[in-house]
Amino acid sequence: MSRIAVLQMTSGIDPEVNANAIIAAMADAREGGADMLFAPEMALLLDRDRKRATGAMDDPGYPGIVDRLCAAAKEHAIWATFGLPVRLENAMLANRSLLIAPSGEIAAQYDKLHMFDVDLDTGESWRESNAYLAGEALGVADETPAGRLGLTICYDIRFPALFDALGRAKCDMIAIPAAFTVPTGTAHWHTLVRARAIEASAFVVAAAQVGEHADGRTTYGHSLVVDPWGDVLLDMGGDEAGLGFAEIDPDRIAKVRKQVPSLANRRAIPDLSQP
Repeated sequence: MSRIAVLQMTSGIDPEVNANAIIAAMADAREGGADMLFAPEMALLLDRDRKRATGAMDDPGYPGIVDRLCAAAKEHAIWATFGLPVRLENAMLANRSLLIAPSGEIAAQYDKLHMFDVDLDTGESWRESNAYLAGEALGVADETPAGRLGLTICYDIRFPALFDALGRAKCDMIAIPAAFTVPTGTAHWHTLVRARAIEASAFVVAAAQVGEHADGRTTYGHSLVVDPWGDVLLDMGGDEAGLGFAEIDPDRIAKVRKQVPSLANRRAIPDLSQP
């Protein structure tokens, strides 16, 4: 058995304040017996005012905040994963997740593959692709306390092929850090998280943003830990930020994959869109 911690956040527009919250959670998670800490998408900076957000990212001190988080993971001897926006050389941005090892080194990183471009009935309009460049590769890390860990981000959850690929890569756990809107979260969040765990026959840890943020948005919360059978081990609710814990039984993966061998039985599907 291993123990993990999940940080549900209400991240704001000040990276230093957000980083301090993550560092405090590392200490509390380790004190609570956790080997790993999972934080949400855009944990380090959540700001839909892109001019203000890019100003924060261009600040000379911004890269040093990641260095502080790496040092804190080493100090507390904990694995930690969190999301942040980063500036790329071509002036575009990447929605990135980092995984830090207890050595303080970055063990893996993943840039979000699928861009959230949508107009909601509430009047909200999101065009992530206007500023963010989609990633091109899977993010997988071996030899974590939870086994092989696959990295995804938020909107990726709606694309089963990605989770099929991570399942075929024999990931034992998949992280889905998120900042779901309230309407889409209410309608789909629990169903999608449970479905992705069942399809990949893996644990899923979905650390989420929650509540009213400094940039004016409201997020759904309900950080979840789901086992390979689809059972919910942790639901942190939609009211407030905080730290939660879950026990992970690695034997559960083999039992589920034996009982429902969908990964082993998988066949290639012909492309029916072609004449």
